[in-house]
Amino acid sequence: MLHQVNTVAPDFSGQGLKIGVVMGRFNENVCHGLRDACLAELVKLGVDAGDITLATVPGALEVPLVLQTMAKSGAFDALIALGAVIRGETYHFELVSNESGAGITRVGLDCNIPIANAILTTENDEQAEVRMSVKGREAAQVAIEMVNLHKALRA
Repeated sequence: MLHQVNTVAPDFSGQGLKIGVVMGRFNENVCHGLRDACLAELVKLGVDAGDITLATVPGALEVPLVLQTMAKSGAFDALIALGAVIRGETYHFELVSNESGAGITRVGLDCNIPIANAILTTENDEQAEVRMSVKGREAAQVAIEMVNLHKALRA
């Protein structure tokens, strides 16, 4: 029975894709690690460096607005959110984590564009540093896979 099911295989070819990346600058060292891994993976997967646009914003709460601007421009096939929210001693961690995540999801759904969310939310700097390279690479993979899936399902 499974052989009769129409299956869309994952496609990680970035050739010809235009990708927008928005990076928060707060927790800068971690964000730079995310950025470097993400951009390297996009190029490795075939996205031309000239087809990648990187915009930076002060922090995670500002990311959704710039993603929305990019999405509405129609210039991008997929978007990527990068940033780091590291727990402090106040409720601010929960506020920033929840609101940035909700905003990113809302932009993707409202604008019908794939968005890979790689805004890390960690308990401490060490956790963020361990995750930054892996999550940066994964964000690139998710963005490319999702835009190709989106295209295949519309065909």
